[in-house]
Amino acid sequence: MSTLFPYDLLFRDFFKSDLDFQPATQAKFTHPVDIFETDKGLHFEVACTGLSKEDIELNIEGDILKISYNKEAKEYEDRNYIHKGIAQRSFNLGYKIASKFDLSKADAMMENGLLAIRIPYADEAKPKVLKIK
Repeated sequence: MSTLFPYDLLFRDFFKSDLDFQPATQAKFTHPVDIFETDKGLHFEVACTGLSKEDIELNIEGDILKISYNKEAKEYEDRNYIHKGIAQRSFNLGYKIASKFDLSKADAMMENGLLAIRIPYADEAKPKVLKIK
């Protein structure tokens, strides 16, 4: 396994550059997402500007976390755009979560257009302190 990251977030050997598909470190994601690990677990921060928490659907299917938003297409006939820089499109994201994280204890909150998802470590993956006898 590559030493770039301490966990295998998406797929086994996903970060190896000699595979047939693009490694995550070089992938171009279609929606702004930050994924990071802390001592509390795995965290996702998903940009959801202009959306409410009711607009977003979160699903857990086995070891897959799915985040989606389906936007109905709107046509503005009364607008003549000079510049259209705000992406108003649907997204459908899926992440295979490593077994060291406990998806059943995941929680999510939305604040100021940022969806934050926290997935704590599984109990068996938490660091243990051994006492010397």
